Parts: sequence; C-alpha cells; structure tokens
Amino acid sequence: MILVTGAAGGPQGSTGRHVTNLLLERGEAVRAFVHSDDQRAEELRKLGAEVVVGDLREITSVRPAMRGISRAFFTYPVTAGLLDATGVFAAAAREEGVTRVVEVSQLDASPEALTPRMRRHWVAEQVFDWAGVGAVHLRAAVFFENLSVAASGGTLALPLGPRDTRIPLVAGEDVARVAAGLLLAPGPADPVCLVTGQMATIGEAADALGLSYADLPPEEWEARALRVYGDPYTVEHLTHLWAIFRLIGSGDHPLYRVTESIERYGGRTPMTLGEWGNPRPRSGRGFGQGGDQPVKPTADQS
Repeated sequence: MILVTGAAGGPQGSTGRHVTNLLLERGEAVRAFVHSDDQRAEELRKLGAEVVVGDLREITSVRPAMRGISRAFFTYPVTAGLLDATGVFAAAAREEGVTRVVEVSQLDASPEALTPRMRRHWVAEQVFDWAGVGAVHLRAAVFFENLSVAASGGTLALPLGPRDTRIPLVAGEDVARVAAGLLLAPGPADPVCLVTGQMATIGEAADALGLSYADLPPEEWEARALRVYGDPYTVEHLTHLWAIFRLIGSGDHPLYRVTESIERYGGRTPMTLGEWGNPRPRSGRGFGQGGDQPVKPTADQS
C-alpha cells in the first residue's frame, strides 16, 4: 500500500493526482490522502483508490492514514504550513517503519537560497532525512502551471525583464512520473533527484503557449497576483522567484540543465511546454506502457 498526499489535485501542478493515476494504472494499492471529501475524492474511489480525508498538519489525521504503509509520496502546496506538515508526516512515517518517502522539493533548496520557501524546503529535507524513512527529494524546476496562471487576454505578463531571460521549467506530470518510478523502484536511490524538463527563455515560453510576452513591473505583478492567488504566502514566493530569474537574465547557472531523471524514472523524454499547452498522443515507453497522452491538470500542488 502506497500513501499519496495531494491526491485530489489542485492548480499548482496536480502531482499527487498524477502519481495516484500512474500507480493505479500499474495495479498498485493506493491510499489517497485528500483535504476534502468532494467530487474529486469520489472520482478517486471510482478509480480504485482508498480515500482518507484529513489535514496534513494534524498528527491525528496522518498517523492513522500511515498505518500499513510501506512507501509514501509527500507534496504540500505553496502556502503556509509546509514545516508543520513535514514534521507530522515524517514522525508518522518513522513510527510506521516506512522505507521510502518521495517528496517534492524545489530546484535550489538550500540554507542560502534566495526565497524563504526554498529555505523552508531545505529544512523539510533535513527533517525527512533525520526521520530515517529513505527520503528522496525531488528538486523540481518551475512548473509549467505557474506560467499558465500568469496568462491573461493573450498575454503572458511576468516581472522577468526582457524576452531572453532564461527559466528552468518542468511539467507537473513529469515530476509525478519520476515520483511514481522512484516509489516502485526496488533498489536504493540517491536522496536528491533534480527534475528539470526544459530550459527556455520567457519569450520562447510565451511563443510555445501562443501568447505575447509583457514585462510587468514587480509591484504591478504583486498586486495582480494577490487578486489571482488570494494567498500572500504564494505571492511572496513567486515574487522572490521571478526576481532571481530577472537578475540572472540571459546568463547561465549550474542548475540550468535538463536532467535525465524524467527519462530514467519516468520512462520517457521530458514533455515540452508546447506539448503541454497543446496535448496530443505521443509515442514512447511511457510509464512502463506502450505510449501515453499528456493530461492537462484539472486542479494540487507541486
């Protein structure tokens, strides 16, 4: 039995929902952890998942959900509560003797990272490591979904400077494929797994989505983002993130590399932003299959 958090899906990547689907397609037993018992939870039951409802920050919710679990997937949305949820999940996993937790982190998670969220992710990684639960940290690039949310009226408006500003990107579905592959891999795994599917300039990204690009002043971006996201925590993180990319501009960075992890663990080459924005069947091994079709997220986190 594999426990999957974020299983209902959401607007920040739907990795939990994708992981659930991939594991169920392989005939694995999945316990899907959701926050609300709504229509999305009922859909998971119809797919064959065992659904549990609770709050990841509450040990009274997570401890019973962890019973009988051997491996688990942990993701938490870009909002307040990451370290509370991490501590609870790690404690429950250690108590149950879980042998692997695959968790979604961020590409530059470190104690010196330039966003508070990245620094918190580094702390979360340490907590999972101390728990001794075989943690694998998926340090993922910027999800495609973060660009689509910024699109309005045919324009991709972001405070990223000129069109040649470079961004490391990845499809939430590809992160999920790596996670599912690691959850099922029998042997040992490196504790840190970088997951970047595409390097693109912001101009190239806009073109791939069929949009024009507008460099938005940071203060205007923040005001607009607060209306869209309705969460100051989310806006704080993204504002810092865009400022980093704007600062690096068209320059290079050691983390600006497409990684082999998507093909190695996910079984196919990385999805491009153009494929994600215009989904159609593609050939390839897929996740242990003969081929697959990209799925646009309906609504989870990274």
